Amino acid sequence: MSSVNHTDPTVLPTIANRWSPYRYSDRQVEDSALRTCFEAARWAASSYNDQPWYWIVTRQEAQEFESLVRCLMEANQAWARKSPVLILSILRTSFAHNGQPNRVAAHDLGQATAFLSLQACELGLQVHQMGGINLSAARQSFQLPEGFEPYTAVAMGYPSEAPAESEQDKLLEKRELASRQRRPLSKMVFINAWGQPSKIF
Repeated sequence: MSSVNHTDPTVLPTIANRWSPYRYSDRQVEDSALRTCFEAARWAASSYNDQPWYWIVTRQEAQEFESLVRCLMEANQAWARKSPVLILSILRTSFAHNGQPNRVAAHDLGQATAFLSLQACELGLQVHQMGGINLSAARQSFQLPEGFEPYTAVAMGYPSEAPAESEQDKLLEKRELASRQRRPLSKMVFINAWGQPSKIF
């Protein structure tokens, strides 16, 4: 199954083809694909080139995979457990060069994760990002040091092409096939002052 965002104006195909599946195939994510996705993330811009992002990668067969599943909100656990790869994203809250708080660390982590997701799409993979995680459980399960915060979880894999069979999968498939909407640019991009729309939108 594929899902294409109908953009106006036209954007890069990788952006239009990115989506967030709930159902993944049994196909394993190759080591080379993982390396390529994280290499893309590595080249995201960051304040002072501080690169405050870190990830812990777990595969289905690893004991740590189930540990990460248990850190997810209950609504995400059933479908995420079937993804080949789960990733915990982590941010360092202070700048490495001076120890001062990094106000934009989350922005930079988000940018790096966006690079990762677009590279994954380019390789035929898709990721599903989740904000619903138990932060204290994630910190304890993965023994994060002081100054490093768990932030989101990411499921990664090849989207399932098979028709849904179980009732649960049918519900997930319905969510995958539902029309996706975004607010119009005129509601989020202003010119010169707050709330003042631009004629170009």
